[in-house]
Amino acid sequence: MTTKKIPLRAALLLSLTLAGVPLHAAKLLKPVEPAKAAETMTAGFSVQRLQRLDAAVEQEVKQAQIAGAIVYIARDGKPVHFKTYGQQDIENGKPMQKDAIFRIASMSKALTSVAAMMLYEEGHFLLKDPVAKFIPAFANSVVAVPAPAGSGLAYATEKLRRPITIRDLLRHTAGMTYGSGLASAEYKKAGLADWYLLDKDETLEQMVNRLAALPLHGQPGEAFQYGYATDVLGRVIEVVSGMPLDRFIEERITRPLKMPDTSFFLPPEKTARLANVYGMEGGQLKLKETAARSDFVNGPKRLLSGGAGMLSTTTDYARLLQMLLNGGELDGVRLLSPKTVALMHANHTGDKYRSVDGDGFGLGFWTIGDLGVSGELGSVGAYGWGSAYFPQYLVDPKERLILIFMTQHRPAGSSNLNQRIKVLTYQALIQ
Repeated sequence: MTTKKIPLRAALLLSLTLAGVPLHAAKLLKPVEPAKAAETMTAGFSVQRLQRLDAAVEQEVKQAQIAGAIVYIARDGKPVHFKTYGQQDIENGKPMQKDAIFRIASMSKALTSVAAMMLYEEGHFLLKDPVAKFIPAFANSVVAVPAPAGSGLAYATEKLRRPITIRDLLRHTAGMTYGSGLASAEYKKAGLADWYLLDKDETLEQMVNRLAALPLHGQPGEAFQYGYATDVLGRVIEVVSGMPLDRFIEERITRPLKMPDTSFFLPPEKTARLANVYGMEGGQLKLKETAARSDFVNGPKRLLSGGAGMLSTTTDYARLLQMLLNGGELDGVRLLSPKTVALMHANHTGDKYRSVDGDGFGLGFWTIGDLGVSGELGSVGAYGWGSAYFPQYLVDPKERLILIFMTQHRPAGSSNLNQRIKVLTYQALIQ
């Protein structure tokens, strides 16, 4: 006997009829066809998922939480996502430009840290060397401690348990804050109560010597305390190299890496490219600084702040990060060895540093050693930092990518977009 095959639709209708489903209802049911893959990929990123990142930034612009921004993502040295959002100059209706120049504040620290490690590789010092060996003013440093009860003093002082080292400067365990602590009134009186130093009409040497006369806010090596340490590191670079910090960075880093728009001060011909600074005031987005009112253009132009005083563009800064991702080399120019770069993004602070960014701190960057400790979407081995103007950057050796979020927003405000950017980048990486 020959068995006749029953068509799929007929078999479905028969089974439903036998099961008691009315024929008119059964006719409405159709076999579900497999969904067709519609995801478009670029360098392992889902183009559709990257639209979530765009939507988040565009929403912040639409809701007037920021004026404008740039997001740059590269993998294997090639741009995956390079997009502008919003306005560079709201008042004059100028959209954000890809070549916009940004005040990078603490993102300057990466350049100064790289400069110091270049001198370290040349044998000029060991990381355990005392800072006082190069800046004698720190030979007599003391630490502010609570004053005895009933003394009426704001604080007392005690001697250093060990000298401040160059490694302390790089990893922010030198006891140097931005003025906060028991001796805050002394720092304020000395004009050292904020990271912004561009309005100071003095040299880096003068500023560092004034800082050295103030008490530290912690014993060297005992706590992570973010502050003027990288500015002091910049002065060490000047002493060791015999060159002003701006000249050393230009001749040894930015010129070889072809970063023409990265500098301490802005030439007049580039002022139109300097993005305005905006910030929240009374719940409203307000203009805070234009190029015409900027110390980068019209200030004393004397104090070279390696901790917070530089300018750059997205593409310039991407070249610095790509050099680090490549193990110290870019386009045939080697600044550091792979071993040195690895040392820089190792955790040098144990459990002294914990933040939404990472679970450790290296020689210039936060680092991620354990995703379960850092607690956010990321990658073990990634490292990065940000700035007071709200940007963020990261370098991820495992995934071979760099991420830069650039904007000009001060104070940083209540929005956590600069942190969400990292999550929105990683969720789009699916291969």
